[in-house]
Amino acid sequence: MPAKHAAPASAVLETSPAQGASTLPSAKLEAFLADCQLPTPFVVVDTEVVAQRYDALQDALPMADLFYAVKANPARPILDTLIGRGSFFDVASLGEIEHCLAAGVTSDRLSFGNTIKKRAHVERAYNLGVRLFAFDAEPELDKLSQTAPDATVFCRVLCDGKGAEWPLSRKFGCDPDEAERLLHLAADRGLRVGVSFHVGSQQGNVDAWDAAIETAARLARSLMGRTEPVRLDVVNVGGGFPGIYQREMPSIDLYGEAIAASLARHFTPLYGDYLPRIIAEPGRYLVADAGVLRTEVILVSRKHELDEKRWVYIDCGKFGGLAETMEEAIRYKIRTPHDEAVENGAPVGAVIIAGPSCDSADVLYEKTDYRMPIALAEGDQVDFLSTGAYTTTYSSVGFNGFAPLADYYI
Repeated sequence: MPAKHAAPASAVLETSPAQGASTLPSAKLEAFLADCQLPTPFVVVDTEVVAQRYDALQDALPMADLFYAVKANPARPILDTLIGRGSFFDVASLGEIEHCLAAGVTSDRLSFGNTIKKRAHVERAYNLGVRLFAFDAEPELDKLSQTAPDATVFCRVLCDGKGAEWPLSRKFGCDPDEAERLLHLAADRGLRVGVSFHVGSQQGNVDAWDAAIETAARLARSLMGRTEPVRLDVVNVGGGFPGIYQREMPSIDLYGEAIAASLARHFTPLYGDYLPRIIAEPGRYLVADAGVLRTEVILVSRKHELDEKRWVYIDCGKFGGLAETMEEAIRYKIRTPHDEAVENGAPVGAVIIAGPSCDSADVLYEKTDYRMPIALAEGDQVDFLSTGAYTTTYSSVGFNGFAPLADYYI
């Protein structure tokens, strides 16, 4: 078994072939964890689950090019898996662009989807061959028109994120009326244009895309009304496709059916048989359920002997990879070594779960009703399920002297 190492380095571990991913964790993950003697905390990811999820989403959205959101987990084994499936890649920085190119991704399969970019990085990306760029403000459009003159630029429109556990509703995007003005300005400058939006990460409402697609069609109609009509080159429907946490979510097929129906309803009257290039940007859906994060109980205590809730301190917290517990937005399923005894009647009790750092913000769950076995004790290893996304990349580089989250790939 390889020694512990710090992210972003990755270890690829050879184990027996997967027996399917219909149950989580996968059989490969279960086998790995059963024999594992690695020090905690670490996350392990089954790349075959990633491949299966990619295929399932492509089947659900056959009209779309899938651009994997590299920020979810940029590990080379994941990129290699998705390159083999024919994936495209959504990148958030020059660093991610160079990382993808080093992995063998060609520049025509990259989309610089961050609306906030340094001018020098836009120019460098363009010189490397990237031709898809997002924007949501006139100064950003100025950068693009000056440094990426024949690119396709897509304007991100605000969404309210209703129905999502991680809404993404404030920082990115502009009002539809502003988007209309910016798209006409981009067309005046000779750029190819598109529209993008994101309905919120871990979106539980399959109909959440409809209002945004309707807005995209309205913007397309405005561009068609020009003296020299302009068609949208791209409609980017973003991500939002969910992983499996505590809240039950619809099947991926239902998301695909809803998006396809919405595109047909809003764009067929406008364009007939023509449909702009449809892009989707899955991240969490592809990698979250492929991973398990194993952590160790450091301490179980009470603030007073009569307190109903115990405090459970573990060796991985918000700064060690579990940042999405911020405001208790993402509620992971948690597994302990005492769960079988609980099924047979052993008692459980309410807990507050916290990380190891000397920071009072490092409390994972206090309001959410988590209950853990009364038998839980120091040294027990606890598994956070569906943690293949946004764990290694959110892990600090050494806050409080703790090493970044180790990651392994099987």
